Amino acid sequence: MPNYTRVFVDSCSYFLTVITHQRNPILISNIELLRQSFKASQEMYAFEIQAIVILPDHFHMIILPENAGDYPKIISKIKQTFSRYCDPKYYAHLSQSESRAKAGYKPVWQKKYYEHTIRSDDDYKKRFDYIHYNPVKHGYVARTKDWEHSSFHKQVKMGVYMSDWGDFDLMDDFE
Repeated sequence: MPNYTRVFVDSCSYFLTVITHQRNPILISNIELLRQSFKASQEMYAFEIQAIVILPDHFHMIILPENAGDYPKIISKIKQTFSRYCDPKYYAHLSQSESRAKAGYKPVWQKKYYEHTIRSDDDYKKRFDYIHYNPVKHGYVARTKDWEHSSFHKQVKMGVYMSDWGDFDLMDDFE
């Protein structure tokens, strides 16, 4: 297994992707619990969510933590809170490794998550747009504005996007 090295740079934003175990589509069904899990994390750690999208089996977000070293703890708290209160009917059908089962883990989240330290305005803009276009990319909606579990609507109100942004395929060059 690869040995992951996390980067911690104060005053940087972080693009994060967190995926459910076996891509189990439980997040939208439990959106209130997920919101409570974010609130629980924000009660313990100071961070700003700059952009976010929640899809059935994963979420992407850009956060700006007050202390860069806290972002793994922020993710951990979100995952722990959600797992603790998630009804087993949403994950009991999933298998997991014997060692994780013996350790008492619930098969709710993938063990790892993706992190990218944002170091330029161009990188920030690409990740910001990627987050908001993601429901279209995955085929959940035809237009960005049609997905309600995203910070897109807030960004429209703030004048960052026009309401018809994303009605075209601009993300091909990102991947």
